[in-house]
Amino acid sequence: MDSQQIIAPSRAPSGGVLHVNVRHTSHFTVIGNHLAQHHELSLIAIGLAAHIQSLPAGAKVGIKVLVERFPESEARIAAALRELEAYGYLKRTRERLPCGRVITRTTSYNQPCAQAVGPPARHPDRADRADRTGRASTRSTRLARPAAATAIPATAPPAPAPVPVATPVAASGPATATAPAPVAAPAPVRPQPQTPDPDLHRTASALLLELRREAAVLVLSENDVRSLTPAVATWLERDATPASVTRALTTDLPVPLKYPAKLLAHRLSTLLPAPVPAAFVAPPPVPFQNCDDCDRAFRAPEPGRCGECRTAVL
Repeated sequence: MDSQQIIAPSRAPSGGVLHVNVRHTSHFTVIGNHLAQHHELSLIAIGLAAHIQSLPAGAKVGIKVLVERFPESEARIAAALRELEAYGYLKRTRERLPCGRVITRTTSYNQPCAQAVGPPARHPDRADRADRTGRASTRSTRLARPAAATAIPATAPPAPAPVPVATPVAASGPATATAPAPVAAPAPVRPQPQTPDPDLHRTASALLLELRREAAVLVLSENDVRSLTPAVATWLERDATPASVTRALTTDLPVPLKYPAKLLAHRLSTLLPAPVPAAFVAPPPVPFQNCDDCDRAFRAPEPGRCGECRTAVL
């Protein structure tokens, strides 16, 4: 009877959860209850926030990367990211690099930052799904309450801006110059080849259709290929190889790329190589002539005597 007894953990009186906690010594992430027990965030948003906080600095957390990692759809993950942004657990900013490429900087907060913008708009089909299944959750009940009963206070509408009052200017003072309105830069003119060459146009059209093999986003319509073919033919006319044209059109593409045809038209116009100068044409060589006296060959524009024979005569 002196053997050690292992006492089983006491059962929860209401049949709730039982915790068996083991102390972590490595590979763990500390997450606050304000996130794990958040009353407004969806379960997908809470889990996504925990996953992002567990990643090392510099890890990729774009929507495409998360869709490949988790079984949820792109729409659900995008909505969860918007929730985290609205409640201050995430911040995404777009920056333009010196090379012109636009990237997204993502900052994760383990405490809600002060720049939260408030609760996001609810997905319209959540309440419909709850009504169809007959299991209205606490979230749908909370959404059905009037706005005055929600826990988040409504922000007061901004005060109207004061109407500026024009102040009289003394006659002796200088006149105030108004800044001119910015003038939009004219669109670059698409290059056109100097001589129509059907073979050159066929090569240019095939090059445009093959761009999708180098970059999947460069899928062009028939109208786009037809309008861009003369510009590509101009590059080929100026001794640009098809490989160099493909490299110029597919390198450092912006993400996301919404208008591939406009980007290609811009690059074909602004990066157009200079025309190749005409090759120097050497004058034809002076023909050989046979001397009338000694019958030796010499160069001269017309038949006659060679230099030695002319000297001997003189």
